[in-house]
Amino acid sequence: MLSSRNRMRRSTDFSHTVRSGARSGRRNLVLYATSRQADLPSAFGFIVSKAIGNAVTRNLVKRRLREIAAQILEEYPRGLSVVVRALPAAGAADFNALAKDFRKAFSTVVSKARPAAPRVEQKGSAE
Repeated sequence: MLSSRNRMRRSTDFSHTVRSGARSGRRNLVLYATSRQADLPSAFGFIVSKAIGNAVTRNLVKRRLREIAAQILEEYPRGLSVVVRALPAAGAADFNALAKDFRKAFSTVVSKARPAAPRVEQKGSAE
C-alpha cells in the first residue's frame, strides 16, 4: 500500500507531471514521469475515469495500480513524480497484464525523466 507521502493529491502536481513529464503508453495505461528533488520521496498519482467501467471495476483497477506502484517504489524511493492514466482496456485486464504494461512503460519514462549525469571532461585527454 502507498503511504500518504507517496501519493499525489494536488491537481497542480498532476498537471505539472502530465504536461512537462516524459510519456510512455501501452495497451492498458499511459505513464507520465518527471524528476523531483533527490531528497523528496517519489510520488504516484492515478487517473481512472468512468471509461474504465463501473465503480467496482474502477476501484479494482486503482487498487491493482497502487499495489504495482508500491512494488516499484521499493526500487525508486526518491526523486520521481509519476502519473498513471488507466485506459479503457485496463478494466478487462488482469493483474499480470497491468503489471507488465506498468513496468515496461515505467522503465521507458524513467530513462527519459532522469537527467543524464553531467559529463566530466578529462584534463590532458588526447583527441
